Amino acid sequence: MKKYYLGLLLMSASTFQSQKFPDFKAPVAEKQEHIREMHGDKVNDPYYWMIDYFKKGKDSTKVVDYLKAENTYWQGMMKDTDSFRDHLFQEMKARIKEKDESVPVFKNGYYYYTRTETGKQYFKYCRKKGNLKAPEEILLDVDQLAEGHSYYSAAGFSISPDNTKMIYGVDDVSRRQYKLFLKDFFTGKTTDLGIKNTGGSATWANDNKTIFYSENNPVTLLSEKIKRHTLGTDSAKDVTVYEEKDKTNYIGVGKSKNEKFIMIYSGATTSSETRYLDAGDPNGTFKVFQPRMKNVLYDVTALEDKFLITTNKDALNFKVMETPLNKTGVENWKDFIPHRKEVLMEGISEFKNYLVFSERQNGLSQLVIYDRKTGKKEFLKFDEPAYTVYPSGNPEYNTDNFRFGYTSMITPGSQYEQDLKTGKRILLKQQEVLGGYDKANYITERLFATAKDGTKIPISIVYKKGFKKDGNSPLLLYAYGSYGNSMDATFSSTRLSLLDRGFAFAIAHIRGGQEMGRQWYEDGKMMKKKNTFTDFIDAGEYLVKEKYTAPKHLYAQGGSAGGLLMGAIANMSPNLWNGVISQVPFVDVVNTMLDESIPLTTNEYDEWGNPNNKEAYFYMKSYSPYENIEKKSYPNLLVTTGLHDSQVQYFEPAKWVAKLRDMKTDKNVLLLKTDMDYGHGGASGRFDYLKDIALVYAFMFKLEGINQ
Repeated sequence: MKKYYLGLLLMSASTFQSQKFPDFKAPVAEKQEHIREMHGDKVNDPYYWMIDYFKKGKDSTKVVDYLKAENTYWQGMMKDTDSFRDHLFQEMKARIKEKDESVPVFKNGYYYYTRTETGKQYFKYCRKKGNLKAPEEILLDVDQLAEGHSYYSAAGFSISPDNTKMIYGVDDVSRRQYKLFLKDFFTGKTTDLGIKNTGGSATWANDNKTIFYSENNPVTLLSEKIKRHTLGTDSAKDVTVYEEKDKTNYIGVGKSKNEKFIMIYSGATTSSETRYLDAGDPNGTFKVFQPRMKNVLYDVTALEDKFLITTNKDALNFKVMETPLNKTGVENWKDFIPHRKEVLMEGISEFKNYLVFSERQNGLSQLVIYDRKTGKKEFLKFDEPAYTVYPSGNPEYNTDNFRFGYTSMITPGSQYEQDLKTGKRILLKQQEVLGGYDKANYITERLFATAKDGTKIPISIVYKKGFKKDGNSPLLLYAYGSYGNSMDATFSSTRLSLLDRGFAFAIAHIRGGQEMGRQWYEDGKMMKKKNTFTDFIDAGEYLVKEKYTAPKHLYAQGGSAGGLLMGAIANMSPNLWNGVISQVPFVDVVNTMLDESIPLTTNEYDEWGNPNNKEAYFYMKSYSPYENIEKKSYPNLLVTTGLHDSQVQYFEPAKWVAKLRDMKTDKNVLLLKTDMDYGHGGASGRFDYLKDIALVYAFMFKLEGINQ
């Protein structure tokens, strides 16, 4: 980087002049009358026809032509940033160590790890027997397998108990529907098992020849059945061992860490149910651990002498209960770790001699070590104001070594191992940032904005030293706010390209997540969903008030359900943002939730409500971004989607953009980028995603007048 540019980094963004966009004519989508009538309410949806590709596939050329026209438009509008975007891509890529290796994880006599090579987009999955000096065995060369594919995802690597075979899943469409393959390590032969439409993983029974897997509906993508397959038999004859009748539930199958039980999990947002089977008796009958109870979630952890249950039964923030191995009904459950009003219990990492509890208090994650013999507890302590800590790579039950990950907005991802017996802690690996990175050059803070109802909203923020809080600096505010998913403070090497050009980056920990406990989630879903949107707006207004930025320099970003957030805040407070980046956005809430043929819709009723219910219908309609577009000014908008998206279908953002073009009264930029080969997660290669980040950054930089 030139010395001249380093001097510019400390200059206020106000010294730059916003760059002009070309005067290209935007695509105009055709309108066709389509009346939705529900609960006495009639609504014309003129862009409903865009669902045709989803319904008809490649026969619907009109939809594809429209999406291509939008792609041509954004490419023309951003043409003058081509070289800058390439520079950003190379800059971000240069920070990534191309030839790298994950921390080896020990399980059942072998160390497993992945390694990447210079110039390669994917990875190799490897192992070594007994110790790290043993010869390497490449179990799967994903770089080789992905050749010739525009998208390729290999996942769910599951090794047989005798270490001789592996099941793995492949998705080469980007629809999150996997085919299962078997690799025999003795012969090197790979076999297509003929099993498709799965979640990508399988669970071995202890006989080394039986596997259990989930089967998804090919249209709705709902996980509907758990099946049993015996190696060497026709998969068409696989036995269904469980079928879920409730379309609001997700199901899955796994194995207890102590290898004793096969477990089937069925759960929705508010209730769940577990079935279990002796892993040594794969042809046996699964037993119900405890029949599902209304508004009760429970998760089972198997120990050698008892089961532990993490549950919200009479415990808003969850607690841990215990029950005998032969008496699993709720009437036998007793408190193990009682409910605490101020602490959210998130999960258990179990070992023969210790337990490690993952908890959350005051909005921060924490780990607590519990000695099973003495009952003594120990908290792992950290010094930074905002950070994330989590269990990482602990598949072995019979060990006293516990591994965990740690990161903050200025600390690269780090993996530690702690001896649970002695307390000795060692750093196994920290993410290497090539080109030099000094955390001392960056500052992270934890702030609290006050919402309209008086609630304190945490904000995690990071910026480079020299950032001026004078109201003239650019700032990107990010959030998600749904499904109880907490957006914690983490490090990103790509984000340095933003911070080094004078931006601050902030995460608003809004309601709908679970950062401040289960109530935080409850207060941001269903009929309280609008709290999510107003919290984000209040966070933005707070940052303006405290002079971290100003509306002409404030940007908002969110994806998927966070894209819904972006659509809502653009409608509710359009003048607060200079630009909004809405990625794979869920913006057509009412129409989607009314159509059960759209993938995963029925699973969402407990999150958003069921619009077949009148009250839920009108509440959804009152905030759904697509329904609430008005003739008024909107901020500059960059919208992205994928033609094969399995989570949020392409037609939602496409319809939203078309209606915005028709209604908005401003001359601000509105761009729609559709990945014609990818789905919800974008490109599969480990560098391709950087091109998408480069576009987002270039979009904001262009609006700020930053061009190098």
